[in-house]
Amino acid sequence: MVPEGRRTKGFFMKWSFSIGRVFDIDIRVHASFGLILALGAVQWGVPHGPRGALFGVLLMVCLFACVVVHELAHSLVAQAFGCTVREILLLPIGGVSRMEKPPQKPQQELLVALVGPLTNLGLAVGLYFVVGKTGGAIDLEQIARMPPTAPSMSTALVWLLGANVFLALFNLIPAFPLDGGRVFRALLSMAVGARRATQIAAGTGQMIAIGLGLTGVFTGNLILALVAFFIFMGAGQEQAEEAARTVLHSLAVGDAYNKYALTLAPGDQVSRVIDYLLTSYEPDFAVVQGSRLLGVVTRADVLKALASEIEDVYVATIMKRDVMKADAARPLDEVRQEMMEKQERVAAVYRDETYLGLVSLEDIAETLLVVGFRNRQEERRKAAMAG
Repeated sequence: MVPEGRRTKGFFMKWSFSIGRVFDIDIRVHASFGLILALGAVQWGVPHGPRGALFGVLLMVCLFACVVVHELAHSLVAQAFGCTVREILLLPIGGVSRMEKPPQKPQQELLVALVGPLTNLGLAVGLYFVVGKTGGAIDLEQIARMPPTAPSMSTALVWLLGANVFLALFNLIPAFPLDGGRVFRALLSMAVGARRATQIAAGTGQMIAIGLGLTGVFTGNLILALVAFFIFMGAGQEQAEEAARTVLHSLAVGDAYNKYALTLAPGDQVSRVIDYLLTSYEPDFAVVQGSRLLGVVTRADVLKALASEIEDVYVATIMKRDVMKADAARPLDEVRQEMMEKQERVAAVYRDETYLGLVSLEDIAETLLVVGFRNRQEERRKAAMAG
């Protein structure tokens, strides 16, 4: 359904829980997954009673086991290309694989994207032979009806066969960021480059998503409409992310860090930080001794101290000592990616062994806005001169 994604934080991650690990990949289930189980219980329970409701729940569990296999196929091929896959998250609309870094070459993305639908087709072929060996019959009408005949092992096998065929075909729709859209982008990237390919694939994906969404609304298929919404938003996010990568990859960390940030001494007290917070726009403060960085105090650290401490404590007692380090010469996009993967808001910038200052995700976002604005102004100026 919904294939790969690298940002599944916030609401999705907050309301999810782990159900196990496979190949060092954490398998997580979102709390809203219960909705799909309830749907299966209602669809099968209304015509077939309590036994049908239980059958519907088990059928949905089996269906999402197939989704996990689909996502694992993506993940294992990505791992073969050196990508680290942190987790697979199960949502009511499908599965999402969270990778630290996507495949860097179009050929790699092509293989990673194709293996998911091919896995579903492989499962369908396997189920076809199992149905044949158990004496069942493949009835296309039976597969299409929801629910079909009375609950049975044969019914479950045939239904799952049809579901895997549907998953394979649906994911091959060239609507970015579905697997088919990623295949489309990978093929385009070989000809026009990653940025232009992402723009075309994302635009195509959003047009298809609009069509799917309208179809879902007019036919009363709310699940299709919801999937279309996620496709539309995912395509836009990928397009914005690719544009950000293009801009930030040309910059170094040394271009974005705060060179004039206020610093603290380990003997300073929290009251001094509060004064800084009230009189400046600084949210993060480096605690230094001479030229050596000891730690970082953030606005969140101060607020937490105010809520739990009565006395005016020293900043050394509330600072974070284990601070991510980034060399000033490293590409800004590379450091931003690492910060997001490690869930770090702030990093310490060094040149060789010399501490220079702090850079935050907000600093990087601000740099992106400023440089993007300047680039657009330059493009307009060139266009005006050419005209």
